[in-house]
Amino acid sequence: MTAVGIDAIEIWTGKLRLDLPNTFAPEMGEDPEKYTKGLGLESSSFPDTYEDIVTMGANAAKRLMDRRGLTPDDIGRIDVATESAFDNSKPVSTYIAGCLEQVYDGDFHHANKGERKFACLAGTQSIDDAYNWIKAGRHRGRAALVIATDTALYERGDPGEATQGAGAVAMLITEDPSIVELSTEQGYGSADETDFLKPNQQFPSVDGKRSVQVYLARMREALEDYESVSGDTHPDDFEYIPFHTPFPGMVRKAAVLGYRHMTRDTEVEEELAEEIGMQPREEAYDSREDYEEAIRAYMDELKDTDRYREWYGRAIEPTLGISRSVGNWYTGSVHIARLAALRDALERGKDMTGKKLLVGSYGSGAQAEIHAETVVEGWEDHVDAIEVDDQLARRYDITYDEYELVHDVHNHDKETDVDRFSPPESEFVFTGWGRMNERRYDYVE
Repeated sequence: MTAVGIDAIEIWTGKLRLDLPNTFAPEMGEDPEKYTKGLGLESSSFPDTYEDIVTMGANAAKRLMDRRGLTPDDIGRIDVATESAFDNSKPVSTYIAGCLEQVYDGDFHHANKGERKFACLAGTQSIDDAYNWIKAGRHRGRAALVIATDTALYERGDPGEATQGAGAVAMLITEDPSIVELSTEQGYGSADETDFLKPNQQFPSVDGKRSVQVYLARMREALEDYESVSGDTHPDDFEYIPFHTPFPGMVRKAAVLGYRHMTRDTEVEEELAEEIGMQPREEAYDSREDYEEAIRAYMDELKDTDRYREWYGRAIEPTLGISRSVGNWYTGSVHIARLAALRDALERGKDMTGKKLLVGSYGSGAQAEIHAETVVEGWEDHVDAIEVDDQLARRYDITYDEYELVHDVHNHDKETDVDRFSPPESEFVFTGWGRMNERRYDYVE
């Protein structure tokens, strides 16, 4: 059976940087450790005045195509995942294709284009669509270009303001991939929820406490569903476990829940029992509430054990390396977690060929998806070519006053004229509006 998976990855981070503990926290009158230790964030990325979801997505895609020597004829579909779209009819993929056609010979007139929406889950769903398209034999030997691009802004003063971010991830989905092969097995956890939504509005309405609860509940359901088709999981089965990362602090909660589930009825549970006892079983309690309270108490002890800490430090912590510096990229967040994991393996000189990742994606509203990925031979060269550190280092550090201006520039309800903060170079830029209120873009050398 032909393998299908991710053949190339590229990112484009917003070109501005907001230092959370040293710039944002003092203005909020808050302890910097609320951000660094609580949320797990050091800084956020923001788009410059000439950047948006189209430019970031197109720039990531161009980097990927240039590095792999691709032309438009090599691409059979372009799927854009975003929850920051500005048009209810025309998909962002058409704008991005139009940008790319400015710099390549040929066009994408025979490529299928679309836009996926399910909050932060849509990037993974777009990969699923590409996988199915190739497996069905409808691709004519061509690749799929999946782009997750978002500007994750909150209203000023909203509790989610510190988790903001902006960036794009472009991924090439092909037969015989060069980075990871996708599993056929998937698991889903889905329910009609109102934890986070944008009913015809740019900025989200969020029930923060409920959002955490829904995230964890859907992840648990998805893991159980995945195991129903793949068999039981075990912490030692996976070298890394990238989660959707709205902020690293959320992943800490998901990780301990997942570890408890995977170690239930295993030798790990028995070995830990000498230290913290066996996991509670529901049948031993008079009510569901008593059982859930016992589970929470067990997990509080579990996360302080040396065995759990060692696993977390190996399988989870490395996936957060990029997110700590860029904030939430919505549809791109789980995909930069995967990239951070592979970069960690490269830096440590790990032999990852044949090793597995367990990827946990999530979108509010709400749905989680769990699937596995197997790292393939030759992955090192393709991960090493992605210039993450250079992009992060080149960002312009904004003051709090500049942050307020940038936020206003990207607020759809405001008209704010602000000079750019960094000069565009070899990239697509937003240049203004057309006769039908469409957005226009040019490539700047």
